[in-house]
Amino acid sequence: MSAKTVMFPDARSLPAIGQGTWYMGEKASQRKTEADALRAGIDLGLTLIDTAEMYAEGGAEEVVADAIKGQRDRVYLVSKVYPWNAGGQKGVAACEASLRRMGTDRIDLYLLHWRGNYGLDETVELMQTLRQQGKIGRWGVSNLDYDDMQELWATEGGADCAANQVLYHLASRGIEYDVLPWCQQQGMPVMAYCPLAQAGRLRSGLMNHPVVNEIARSHNASAAQILLAWVISHRGVVAIPKAATVEHVKENAAALEITLSAQDLLKLESAFPAPAGKTALDVV
Repeated sequence: MSAKTVMFPDARSLPAIGQGTWYMGEKASQRKTEADALRAGIDLGLTLIDTAEMYAEGGAEEVVADAIKGQRDRVYLVSKVYPWNAGGQKGVAACEASLRRMGTDRIDLYLLHWRGNYGLDETVELMQTLRQQGKIGRWGVSNLDYDDMQELWATEGGADCAANQVLYHLASRGIEYDVLPWCQQQGMPVMAYCPLAQAGRLRSGLMNHPVVNEIARSHNASAAQILLAWVISHRGVVAIPKAATVEHVKENAAALEITLSAQDLLKLESAFPAPAGKTALDVV
């Protein structure tokens, strides 16, 4: 498997950088700009779009609807269900509401956003029902740590889980201890959210770090592109950065063309070492 593409369980090979939509749909004045950015990303090959009913309480899904109108079949569509909707008839209704907001009859990959109100067995049963009804193609999870994944695997039907979406970036490498190797062993894609870290001091520290910028200069690239290239250098990992403007989308797509050398990787990982042991899963 190339580091630049990731094979999903339905045998679709997708670019290792997709498009996130967290914080989209919150301002009506930005809706056209956000949809234009997503459309530009699709044209550049970033055909995986990740959203959730949580994002702007469905507003992000409505932006996605604008972006994919007339080209639904070009897109691999991922959405997520609130934990308090992740079982029984509430789950069916939540999925149907997401479908209506996005103007489509199916979600390619439907994720449990985080653990909460329903047992994993109830969520698996919901996902099986939605697949049988043709409303979703595959299902997966988000923000589940190693022990959660073992519990899911021990649940009847749990091994049908097709992906785990977790926080992952150069300054948050805890998943490398157990979650990532286990998912790689299963052939399960890992979707990395906040691959550039969230806004704030941590993100600033990454973007302005001298080692990151030295490597960026050597590749005639931006710091953000180097950080994305680092995330997708790991087998089976898809980065889903948000890009609300066409220029940012172009920058993200160009990161697919960057191949970090062994020396680059050594420098980055020395500057931001992975934890020596188990750490709690980072969640935002």
